[in-house]
Amino acid sequence: MSIPGIDVPGLGCGLAILREGRLLLYRRLRAPEAGSWNIVGGKVDHMERTIDSARREAEEESGLRIGAVELLCISEQIIEDERQHWLSLIYVTEDFAGEARVMEPEKLPEFGWFALDDLPSPLSRFAAHAVKALRERHLALSAAS
Repeated sequence: MSIPGIDVPGLGCGLAILREGRLLLYRRLRAPEAGSWNIVGGKVDHMERTIDSARREAEEESGLRIGAVELLCISEQIIEDERQHWLSLIYVTEDFAGEARVMEPEKLPEFGWFALDDLPSPLSRFAAHAVKALRERHLALSAAS
């Protein structure tokens, strides 16, 4: 809901898709953070649950069929020079089918699967938050086993 004359943060979602320890990233052409590498995601539609939005956006942007997802972290991005303010719920999955491809070349013209210790630059703030949470998750899972 927007209130005339009052700026409010946008509500976004993202999905960190992992395959054999590698993260799917797309390079953005549009603001916010044009030119940066990002996980799939986007704006949550009115009356849409964030988990459903994350799955929908990922399928639209990657061509993959997404299965089970779980909450990874919450990210807040304030990009003053672009007048962008987003609060985003980021999910993670390794449960998907198909092969990733470029589905929206006007927005996301290239992609790749990247090891968490060999990521492209620059990363969007959104993707950087996801990577930090993925590394923390990996450490916690390693400590538990």
